[in-house]
Amino acid sequence: MKIKNNILETIGNTPMIRLNRVAKDFPCTVVAKVDYFNPGNSIKDRMALKMVEVAEQEGRLKPGGTIIEGTSGNTGMGLALAACIKGYKCIFVTTDKQSKEKADILKAVGAEVIVCPTNVMPDDPRSYYSVAKRLSQEIPNSCYMNQYDNLANRQAHYESTGPEIWEQTDGKITHLVCTAGTGGTITGTAMFLKEKNPNIQVWAIDVYGSLLTHYYQTGEVDMSYVHPYISEGFGEDFVPKNYDMRFIDHFEQVTDKDGAIMARRLAKEEGLFCGYSAGSCFQGLMQLKHKLKKDDLVVCIFHDHGSRYVGKIYNDQWMMERGFLEVKTCKDIINARAHKKLISVTPNQTVAEAVALMEKYDIEHIPVMENNKIVGAISEGGLFIKMFSNPEIKTQAISHVLEPAFPIVDMATPVEKLGSLINKTNGAVLACDEKGDYHIITKYDVLQSLGR
Repeated sequence: MKIKNNILETIGNTPMIRLNRVAKDFPCTVVAKVDYFNPGNSIKDRMALKMVEVAEQEGRLKPGGTIIEGTSGNTGMGLALAACIKGYKCIFVTTDKQSKEKADILKAVGAEVIVCPTNVMPDDPRSYYSVAKRLSQEIPNSCYMNQYDNLANRQAHYESTGPEIWEQTDGKITHLVCTAGTGGTITGTAMFLKEKNPNIQVWAIDVYGSLLTHYYQTGEVDMSYVHPYISEGFGEDFVPKNYDMRFIDHFEQVTDKDGAIMARRLAKEEGLFCGYSAGSCFQGLMQLKHKLKKDDLVVCIFHDHGSRYVGKIYNDQWMMERGFLEVKTCKDIINARAHKKLISVTPNQTVAEAVALMEKYDIEHIPVMENNKIVGAISEGGLFIKMFSNPEIKTQAISHVLEPAFPIVDMATPVEKLGSLINKTNGAVLACDEKGDYHIITKYDVLQSLGR
């Protein structure tokens, strides 16, 4: 019977999937090694188990011991799975830029999670590196895994990820593309593949704000290249010992925005619900596709699952707040009309005058203003009902047929949100620009905008 003895036996042997739509303009075949099929939903399961096994062999991790690690979440999940099966406790130290989902998942599998500030230097006592080291010194019978400098990290990928990719591509792989974080995945995989074929190109994808690219190019650790970034799971502000730059042929940097947008494209166009690093990995490849030839076979490593990021890159509001999501707003609608002057009436004008304006400008809704203030509104539909029951109303002042004022919205309001505001009660909305001028937006305006 094909029955696994425990969850750890399901790690590895993840599928290779051809990228069709997002790679349609590439001259060659592009495939993804989708490692969110691991039980902990990330490639980190491989190295987490290996680090535990090596620590056991070396006597650093003893029965009943406590595993301590600084992690962005995925390594912690792999370690937690190993701890569940092997009977260890776990304490994980992470940063405040990591998604809440990651911390919640770690807690769900029994780990204790400590959150530290992101924007401090690695040797700062508040950094998650420093806190993890301190805890390992203070807690009896504990083992600090240190995925950054623990060479069991890259050994795991030399023993599993590399051989799997070689076998799955029948040895025809020409390029390996992978985001660069601890260095374990890209270095270990590259070491194996280049043993098989030294001509295989290994491209590391980095993020702006990380020092890895500059270090690769110059051999210098220059902290002036380090600045805060939003991308998760890759990029570093120091050089982990898992790196051996001899096995990497190129470093390419991508922006936080481009990586996030590409992750959403992978989900919508390929059905691959991946994490931030996968989007960044493929975005980096997009920036390098001019280097590819017809017969190339490119393998991208997609590290983890999108469930870790539902509150971030897959959340429209989060994306909009950071300017990552291209959405149409009230301002876009108004700009497309070349700032046409608002047609309005005063309460003292007659209904007949309002009807004449509606006919002249082919409009259905007019705001009523007094001393440049909105005091109400009139609509073609409302006037029709009133005039049908009382034809003499045409000579009366608009103040006698006043309807509630249209809602006033911010110029930055997304067009999609206007649907709940423009309805039978409110036939339009108003937006006020920086000059204090009002602009009307109707259902017709919204439909036109969404259709563009």
